[in-house]
Amino acid sequence: MPDELTPRRRMLVLAVCCMSLLIVSLDNTVLNVALPTMREDFDASISGMQWTIDAYTLVLASLLMLAGSTADRVGRRRVFKTGLIVFTLGSVLCSLAPNLESLVAFRMIQAVGGSMLNPVAMSIITNTFTEPRERARAIGVWGGVVGISMAAGPLVGGLLVDSVGWRSIFWINLPVGLAALLLTMRYVPESRAPRPRRPDPVGQLLVIVLLGALTYAIIEAPTAGFASPLILSFAGAALLALLGLLAYEPRRAEPLIDLRFFRSAPFSGATVIAVCAFASLGGFLFLSTLYLQDVRGLGALHAGLWMLPMAAMTFVCAPLSGRLVGSRGPRLPLLVAGVAMTVSGVLFAAFEAEESGGTRLFAYVLFGLGFGFVNAPITNTAVAGMPRAQAGVAAAVASTSRQIGQTLGVAVIGAVLASGVAASSYATGFTEASRPAWWIIAACGLAVLALGALSSGRWARGTAERTAERLAAPERPSAAEPLTGR
Repeated sequence: MPDELTPRRRMLVLAVCCMSLLIVSLDNTVLNVALPTMREDFDASISGMQWTIDAYTLVLASLLMLAGSTADRVGRRRVFKTGLIVFTLGSVLCSLAPNLESLVAFRMIQAVGGSMLNPVAMSIITNTFTEPRERARAIGVWGGVVGISMAAGPLVGGLLVDSVGWRSIFWINLPVGLAALLLTMRYVPESRAPRPRRPDPVGQLLVIVLLGALTYAIIEAPTAGFASPLILSFAGAALLALLGLLAYEPRRAEPLIDLRFFRSAPFSGATVIAVCAFASLGGFLFLSTLYLQDVRGLGALHAGLWMLPMAAMTFVCAPLSGRLVGSRGPRLPLLVAGVAMTVSGVLFAAFEAEESGGTRLFAYVLFGLGFGFVNAPITNTAVAGMPRAQAGVAAAVASTSRQIGQTLGVAVIGAVLASGVAASSYATGFTEASRPAWWIIAACGLAVLALGALSSGRWARGTAERTAERLAAPERPSAAEPLTGR
């Protein structure tokens, strides 16, 4: 049992969980720096580069909640070990990919493994560190690993791409993944939830169709045509899946997504803030990497150095934001994040920050500051006022929203960029074509600011309290529940 673990063994469990988070987080930041080199090797289009990122985040977003509930049911250590094996195997396959199509497919295998790591690792930490103060410190260390991956990713990726080649960015997952697997088998105890949630296969399928069809329609629309039968079919499938979720999930006794959560303004606000903030991050990294290497002609390492100030500010501001949330609540960090991210986007959109080294550096620093402040209050705001039994599910929805945001950010920003570049040559038309994309990033920052203010006030807290009362109170089952939920 976790209570019987020695302090040394608890630290080893935390280290294993942090190793899994490191390889998953580092994988995305390292990949962004390698995109231009991969595009040249595979002679890929902008949409091809979008798929190398979105194939991963799309599968991750679709399976996070399923992986968490499965781990509660069959055993967290068992699912965590499976995730490490699948993710490491997927990384090896990615390094051997002969073409773009294979790379995208292997990235999806990676994501299946990745979906079993982060949410399950958080459950393992929660059950290992039962004393509140120790648990808070452990989660603080866990959160710091994200900052480390953000700071190290551009440099590690640039160094590997310039010295060895882009395939080497996947090799670094092999030793870390194998070490984490061996340590998990030796030190991580097995645990299960006393009352795990029931599976919801229909809800899970509807989520996959919704996210997959929507992402495909956005990415492929500039090439196939926005009014083409193919794009309209996928858009229609996404709409039908959304309507199906809204109709089916309230009828479940234990739904994949409890729609009653959204009656809480802090929860709804945190969900949309997560989507906007991570959409902004995905678009920012995508545009910056392509601009620095394809337009400015910088090498991968030099481009990574340019993005280091952004990553460093995220690393510095993330723990500061966590302390502010603990002492003063989520409102101030969200307002700071919204202002900084909005100003950064406007500098590129309206003042051509990319043309001036000093302004570009300032915009990168501002964006890193904003993103560093936004992450901690998202989870805090999502679970604010929720009953303890529902807090894990609420946090899982917030985590899923982050991945959905990054998926949609790369899809939308890439589609806008591809539409603009199609009218001119890639190198000469990139800067002008990216202008609307930067306005979208600025709008995402503005949404963080507005929703941060709206979802953290007295009215919002009242809606959270009323929602918590409804969730805690036993409800009489509807006539449909014996058929669909029991």
